[in-house]
Amino acid sequence: MGSGLSVLFVGINPSLRSAQVGHHFARPGNRFWPTLHAAGFTPRRLKPEEDDELLSYGIGVTNIASRPTREAAEVSRDELRDGARALEEIVRTSRPGVVAILGLTAYRMAFERPKAVMGLQPDTIGGRPVWVLPNPSGLNAHYKPADFARLYAQAREHAEAVSAA
Repeated sequence: MGSGLSVLFVGINPSLRSAQVGHHFARPGNRFWPTLHAAGFTPRRLKPEEDDELLSYGIGVTNIASRPTREAAEVSRDELRDGARALEEIVRTSRPGVVAILGLTAYRMAFERPKAVMGLQPDTIGGRPVWVLPNPSGLNAHYKPADFARLYAQAREHAEAVSAA
């Protein structure tokens, strides 16, 4: 694995708050940081302004689309598809153990996989395994903290197995 990343988390796009402060998942109520800790990716709960520490844990973060919005639903299908093409190249170059897409609907639209489900995908991105996880936005009310921790931990276990191979 060329980059040393065990997992590359791929958000949909930056929130207005993240764009304002220059850190990933910075919007209050976003569950990314508590979920990473609860799922065993980090030894403690990091804050958005500590996102540069993720590399020391073998974690990278990027987005499919770069335009900040109030809600991910404001990102167009074309923006998602353009971002998916760019992501292919990023992944091909960085070669993380696993690509974790944070948002099923965005994955379906960006990669034209309308029947995709949560979890490990049969397809790859840039030749790397893909795991789809729920979007940690506070606006996503479908999952409870324990659900996030369990699903993200499954992705972590898979990334560890891929990295060990």
